[in-house]
Amino acid sequence: MNKNIFIPVTTNASISEFASEIISNIRSNLTPGKLREAIGEYHEKDIAATLTSLTKEECQRLFRIMQPENIANVLEYAEHNDSYFELLGINQKTEVLSFMETSSAVELLQNLSKENRTTLLDLMRPDIRAEIKLISSFDEDEIGSKMSTNFIAVSNNSTVKVAMSELICQAAENDNISTLYVVDENKTFCGAIDLKDLIIARGNTPLSDITTLSYPYLYAKMEIQDCIPFLRDYSENSIPVLDDENKLLGVVTSHDFIEILGEELNEDYVKLGGLPSEEDLAEPIFLSIKKRIPWLSILLVLGLGVSATVGLFESIVAQIPIIMCFQSLILGMAGNVGTQSLAVAIRVLMDVQIDHKQKAMLVWKEVRIGFLNGLILGVLSFVAIGGYLCIKGNAPYFSFAVAGCLGIAMNLAMMISSLSGTVIPIFLKKIGVDPAVASGPLITTINDLVAVVSYYGLSWLILLNIMHIA
Repeated sequence: MNKNIFIPVTTNASISEFASEIISNIRSNLTPGKLREAIGEYHEKDIAATLTSLTKEECQRLFRIMQPENIANVLEYAEHNDSYFELLGINQKTEVLSFMETSSAVELLQNLSKENRTTLLDLMRPDIRAEIKLISSFDEDEIGSKMSTNFIAVSNNSTVKVAMSELICQAAENDNISTLYVVDENKTFCGAIDLKDLIIARGNTPLSDITTLSYPYLYAKMEIQDCIPFLRDYSENSIPVLDDENKLLGVVTSHDFIEILGEELNEDYVKLGGLPSEEDLAEPIFLSIKKRIPWLSILLVLGLGVSATVGLFESIVAQIPIIMCFQSLILGMAGNVGTQSLAVAIRVLMDVQIDHKQKAMLVWKEVRIGFLNGLILGVLSFVAIGGYLCIKGNAPYFSFAVAGCLGIAMNLAMMISSLSGTVIPIFLKKIGVDPAVASGPLITTINDLVAVVSYYGLSWLILLNIMHIA
């Protein structure tokens, strides 16, 4: 148990009005019956929000007066729910797990020791144990690991009357009733029925008359990131998940999709920062260092390459030292443009339907944008830097020669940076690597190299060899 989560909050500004009331009730002298009645008036999310403000003993008092179903709902909203789960007794743990969504129960069990996990599984009802083992059988990157077994299935040979009876019977265990899924005797998925259509149909109507045969579905072993565009495009409350033999295994609900999308966005955001996984405040400092140091080491090597490249142009800097003043301007603009193109490319690549022609169009578009932006900013830089150098007392010929070289270099660097920011993630996607790995720091470092070569190379060519300024 991580004791840090039981440090009381020192200010009420960080918790909601409801949370303050809940904490007051828990810390009062109410009897268990009255406390259960008082706590039952609040939503489980509000109760979950109070947990980090409670001591270990207060959490235990709260869980003792709550029903297992309510505890399960609270833990699904709580962060670090495995820590709070450890406060429960063995029988209470078993009951709580039986009320949780199967995917949530699997995640919770995976954080326990193998011995505790085995003990809890042995105490569960056979049907719940089978569902947990089914979800656990899929890799965490497969959509099957996120599906829910909370759905209603009816036989394709039924009538509307029989299907209504099945709905009533199954609704006691499964409350996801807005869509009913039709299967044959082998549990092969046949279609779906909207609850509204079932309610208004006549009792003896065959189900085939109200069944949607073209209903969307997913396969359990599909990669989650490949499923996101599909889930986004269909506005259904739930999408069925099938095995390789087209048998119905579970569903992905709209709630599941929101969680999946959030996790994927967080994962991509972390990768864009050059980290392998998310961090939180409770994570040990040395573990955070261990996560960050490999990527920083790679960037150090690349940075040394940039520095070594600058060293190659030492003779130019020695003859025209003023050009060093504007190096950071070129590097910064190249990095900014590359990061923008990277963000656009990753967003577009999330669509698995994009073909080679569209990818080529994306590259061409970004190169043109980079060129035109570079042209505009290059002209502005030419005027501003030339004027600045003149004000500093330099000859107009010299001032605008340096400014012109800077403007051309900026245009070239921004165009190439747009190209690299688009091509690199496309290439990584092609070889099966997550394009988010082409993170901001990597693109920025590569573009620094491009900018340095462009700037000092053009300075050497234009200022020294063509205009003979020294």
